[in-house]
Amino acid sequence: MKTEVILTHNIVGLGGESDQVRVAAGYARNYLFPQRLAVPLTQSNKRQIEALRQRRAEREAHEFNTMTELAKGVSKLTCVIKVKAGEDGKMFGSVTAGMIADELKHQFDIALDKRKIHLEHPLRSTGEYEIELNLHAEVKGTLKVRIESLTPTPAPTPEALAAAEAKAEKPRTEKRSYAKRDAEVEKPAKAEAAAEKKPAKAAKAPKADKKEKAE
Repeated sequence: MKTEVILTHNIVGLGGESDQVRVAAGYARNYLFPQRLAVPLTQSNKRQIEALRQRRAEREAHEFNTMTELAKGVSKLTCVIKVKAGEDGKMFGSVTAGMIADELKHQFDIALDKRKIHLEHPLRSTGEYEIELNLHAEVKGTLKVRIESLTPTPAPTPEALAAAEAKAEKPRTEKRSYAKRDAEVEKPAKAEAAAEKKPAKAAKAPKADKKEKAE
């Protein structure tokens, strides 16, 4: 069974002050009326609607101004979250909107509903992220989040350094070997080409015998 009520306070998912809504009779009787969140829809109660609308407009204007200032403030912040992660930066778990909200409260004393932090999926790797905030129907914001590993990066061992140097040296050695090989192949080729270009000398006629010349 449903009944009509006038909301006297903003109720997320139901409506704001002055809204006339239909709700379950038991919900109105056991929760809304005792908490003074609504009143029955009667002719006498309708007189309160204008005052409720005025209060609602003031509340929404205050929320808009507050969230606009919050958006400006958080855009300058970087929320640092430390997690356990492997050497490849992959975390043992993930960072959720609830964790970000908790860190905002802990680091900057900013109370923000986790539902206003928009994450398409939990963050699973270390690094920097720019997170979208849905602060108000007309106000968006961004927050920088840096996820750092609690596990310190181990210093490279002498063996690892030597292996890295050897790996870096190997291409240079191979490059010199290739250059030397090319030079050895090229040298006889050049000599052969030069020999082909050089004209052959004409054969000299044998000298006549001196006695034959005198006769």
